[in-house]
Amino acid sequence: MLSSPIVLRIPPSMQMTDEEFFEFCQINRDLRIERNKYGEISIMPPTGSETGNRNFNVALQLGIWAEQDGTGICFDSSTGFTLSTGAERSPDASWIRLERWNALSREQQERFAPICPDFLIELRSPTDNLKPLQEKMDEYVREPGIHLGWLIDRKNRQVYIYRPGMSEECLDNPDSVSGDPVLPGFVLNMGKIW
Repeated sequence: MLSSPIVLRIPPSMQMTDEEFFEFCQINRDLRIERNKYGEISIMPPTGSETGNRNFNVALQLGIWAEQDGTGICFDSSTGFTLSTGAERSPDASWIRLERWNALSREQQERFAPICPDFLIELRSPTDNLKPLQEKMDEYVREPGIHLGWLIDRKNRQVYIYRPGMSEECLDNPDSVSGDPVLPGFVLNMGKIW
């Protein structure tokens, strides 16, 4: 099994349009694929079972809160979003306010929506290098619309918190992490994540 992404570098003359990239991902739907702002395509290995369970617990907690809150909708790790840089990214869990989501056309919602989530989470698996994930979080936090991002580093039991215009914050071995004020009342119980 692969332990790190395969990165395909595409010559500028062969870059795919957004529609072609979407089609490429659809015909390779068993693969986890992202594209950065330079057009490089990353093909990531499937997560291990333990990481998949932890990712499910993150999404479950966020989803339960979102259902009760009712002001936005959640997305899982297989959802692609097109960022303002042209990168297509798939955070492990994310949430978008309903008014932003509903402002998109039906066609935009059915493809890799041209929007950055208001809130997103990336979960570091045991084989992930931390630096590329931090760079991805830095990319997200510069996007219009984002208000909060968390990078959960299970290996070191740390949570990095990203907010636009602010320095990253690192929590060491927290029992829980609060989404206030962006996600009022949302608290991620880390007991099921570590």
